[in-house]
Amino acid sequence: MKKYPNIATHRFDNATFNIKYLLNLCKEHIAGKVLDVGAGCGSFTKIYSSFNISSITLTEVDKENFHNLRKNFKKKNIKIFNCKIKKIRNNFDTIMYFHVLEHIYDDFDELKEANKRLKPNGKLIIVVPAHSKIYGKLDKAVGHYRRYEEKFFRRKIFSLRRVNIKFVDSMGYFLYLLNNIFFSEEKIPSKFKIFIWDKIFIPISMLTDYFLKYKFGKCIVAVYQKNK
Repeated sequence: MKKYPNIATHRFDNATFNIKYLLNLCKEHIAGKVLDVGAGCGSFTKIYSSFNISSITLTEVDKENFHNLRKNFKKKNIKIFNCKIKKIRNNFDTIMYFHVLEHIYDDFDELKEANKRLKPNGKLIIVVPAHSKIYGKLDKAVGHYRRYEEKFFRRKIFSLRRVNIKFVDSMGYFLYLLNNIFFSEEKIPSKFKIFIWDKIFIPISMLTDYFLKYKFGKCIVAVYQKNK
């Protein structure tokens, strides 16, 4: 897994509208025993930990993020491990990859390991950046091996049944494209740019995504269910 720069981790941690939007799209599928792979600094965890779920297991390979997670999440139902999914022995009702799969070189092998740890009828939730053609300096700077196309999620993935695929952040697609053109040397967006995107354009995207029926956007949200 390529390292995610801490400066980007903390800047995007403030993108609360985006985080809540993505979680709202996935909320109905997050239940029971949850495994959050690559939890980072806990940007998503601090929101969904209030959901009606029985337990949370977080994995994080970055040492600094791991120690921050241990410091910030001390509830009895939250366990935190500094390892990859191959070292996790339990089975789960929900396994989540929120902007993580693109950092993993062998992503299909990673999904194979996730499938092994899903209970029957369990849900796999994946959020990734979309559209290879807009791969840019930011992707490279934060350790993305790739951006994804829809066809990756349309193919058969082990014993998993596809529940839905949604494109989200339609406005963000154009912002990202324009940023690549006019700020081609910029690696990490400024706090101000992230603020404008999150607080102004994400609310607009929530409307445009809905009217576009989630067929176009900067990111893909894919949900699968394991067969009995």
